[in-house]
Amino acid sequence: MQPARRVAYDVLRAVSDSDAYANLILPTAIAEAGLTPQDAALATELAYGTLRRRGTYDAVIAAAADRSAEDIDPAVLDALRLAAHQLLATRVASHAAVNESVNLIAAAQGRGAAGFANAVLRRIARETPGQWEERIESTARSDDERLALRTAHPVWVIRALRRALAAEGRGEELDDLLAADNVSPEVTLVALPGLAATGEPRRPFAPTAYGSPGGDPHRVVAASGGTVRVQDEGSQLVALALAAASPIRAGERWLDLCAGPGGKTALLGAVAHQHDVHLEANEVVPTRARLVRKALRAVPGDIVVHEADGRVLAAEHPAEFDRILVDAPCTGLGALRRRPEARWRKTPADVADLVPLQVELLSAAIGALAPGGIVAYVTCSPHLAETTGVVQEILRTHDDITELDARAVLAGVAESPIDLASDGSGRVQLWPHRHGTDAMFLALLQRRDAAADRTTTEDRGD
Repeated sequence: MQPARRVAYDVLRAVSDSDAYANLILPTAIAEAGLTPQDAALATELAYGTLRRRGTYDAVIAAAADRSAEDIDPAVLDALRLAAHQLLATRVASHAAVNESVNLIAAAQGRGAAGFANAVLRRIARETPGQWEERIESTARSDDERLALRTAHPVWVIRALRRALAAEGRGEELDDLLAADNVSPEVTLVALPGLAATGEPRRPFAPTAYGSPGGDPHRVVAASGGTVRVQDEGSQLVALALAAASPIRAGERWLDLCAGPGGKTALLGAVAHQHDVHLEANEVVPTRARLVRKALRAVPGDIVVHEADGRVLAAEHPAEFDRILVDAPCTGLGALRRRPEARWRKTPADVADLVPLQVELLSAAIGALAPGGIVAYVTCSPHLAETTGVVQEILRTHDDITELDARAVLAGVAESPIDLASDGSGRVQLWPHRHGTDAMFLALLQRRDAAADRTTTEDRGD
């Protein structure tokens, strides 16, 4: 079997069986297999493409097999998905896609399963992608189900994205957003300020961001000693916005409360080093805390990385920090193009579970802010419950908090004009289709300085 197909299949099995993340295990699988750059690119396209469009392929497979995808052995189903992607979305020859997949199944599951797979795949190969699209869409019970089958997004995700766009008055952009989710993103690098020079080609917005010059970006990272890293431009912008939200004073204390895996921490650490600022980080999951420490190796200074529940850590440091980043755990709906399996792994129940945690983390961070301090609330999700809903709840329950105009701050950070639609607040929502970034959300909240308020009142003679 072609090594690239084998690697792609093994990644699909790990995602299905072990809830693995493709973006974490694929590079290791490629390295262990010793794939050439060409085969590595093929393995990446096969694995990511199959995972992105899994829902659509399951509908095609069910129609061709005359049984529900859930009734097919998982190992056989993953091989069928991989073959369906090759047949319907690539230029791989039909006979090669069918024969390689049948041989894979025969080796793993036996001749009986291989015969079943052969029959299913030959039925799929007899019709064009357009014919299959028409066929499966004809079974849809609603327009949203039809759109879900066409764009390979669960219905609940489509509705959440539509509501988020509509809140900005941009509901007509839904089709463009769904299409962007299904396109492999360009690799973006960050050059840590003061530690590395920004390369070419430059990205349009973040002053620290540039595109991969080609080849394996991890070689560029290794050659830099970690001062250059792979990081989405949206992630860079929200971290830089916290640093730019007010003039930085030497001696400030900053905290990255939910730091794993450490990309934003490293960027904040580089900025902190430039301004003689003390940065601390926290990550509750030990394996992710190790990633944070690894990310910080290239940053000068002794940056402490705690391993605690962020709510507990913040409570232990009341009114101590001048800036806090709360990059809260979320559904990750803003990074579906990078984490293709997430769209099938998350459910509305995850939103219900995460929102209370997000509120608690942000509330705890506010308690750890010094008077006049600023917290950046960030999610890689545009779901309104995880973004505006959380901020509104905090503003309702904390009368010592003022919301800053994050749109103005981020526009000031950007090196070229950036189209930031408004929902009437000062919050920022970035989008893959509009900005070429992950769908990062940003709100900036400032704790009122009671002493300054008293001084202002006395000056007025109130």
